[in-house]
Amino acid sequence: MITAMPRIAIAVHDFEAALATFKDRFGMPIADFSSETVPSLGAHVAMCQPKGGSNIELMAPANPTEPLSQALQKFLDRRGEGIYALMLEAPDPNAEAEVLLERGVKVLPLMRGAGGRDIHPSSTHGVLIRIYPDGSVAQPENPVSAYPNYSGIQKAVVAVRDANLAADTYSKGLGLPADPPKVDARRGVVSSIIRPPKGGIIELLSPTDTSKSTGAEIDAFLDSKGEGICALVLDASDDIAERDINIFGVRILISE
Repeated sequence: MITAMPRIAIAVHDFEAALATFKDRFGMPIADFSSETVPSLGAHVAMCQPKGGSNIELMAPANPTEPLSQALQKFLDRRGEGIYALMLEAPDPNAEAEVLLERGVKVLPLMRGAGGRDIHPSSTHGVLIRIYPDGSVAQPENPVSAYPNYSGIQKAVVAVRDANLAADTYSKGLGLPADPPKVDARRGVVSSIIRPPKGGIIELLSPTDTSKSTGAEIDAFLDSKGEGICALVLDASDDIAERDINIFGVRILISE
């Protein structure tokens, strides 16, 4: 059983620049695990851990002989900086992998050095999903953020061609609670909300009316990049002016 969506990973070229940006510009508390992960996994890893929602994980290749570093470099070479993977948790990732395989989900063999199991993006509408053990990263009880007090990820927005089909994948395939897909005429999309037990939520959107701004944006994303996570939604202080931010290949929206 999937128990949480603890974090979403962003692959970057310049790890130090990403750390500085999320610490200084976004005011987020950050834990840098690179002293452990570079020797063991060949990659820089840090966790932005503001209050609420899911964490933002920053990752960069460091040792080209290690599988994780190779995978990150391949991603960066092919797609550039951006959202690399969505992380879920389960009590036993290997046992969960067997359940998912029986449901027809394409779970990959265990990667050397990995602490979790990967689900191929072809099974999850363009989203690489990694399943880790429960409590895979310790979360501070009272994280202190600086102004403008950005939260963790409240929502991951996934552009899909058919929200009804995608909702079946995430609900029946992954076993996650899901709201029934519904037409949102105001935004020009069909929407389904996926609700992991902990962390942020996932919204699946498929376009129905490209005369509406959201429908047009989702349609354009699908045409240029195919299915996948197209935006992350955070909360922040009410008085900030910047509510649509593009950084390190990621679109970050601030909820109204």
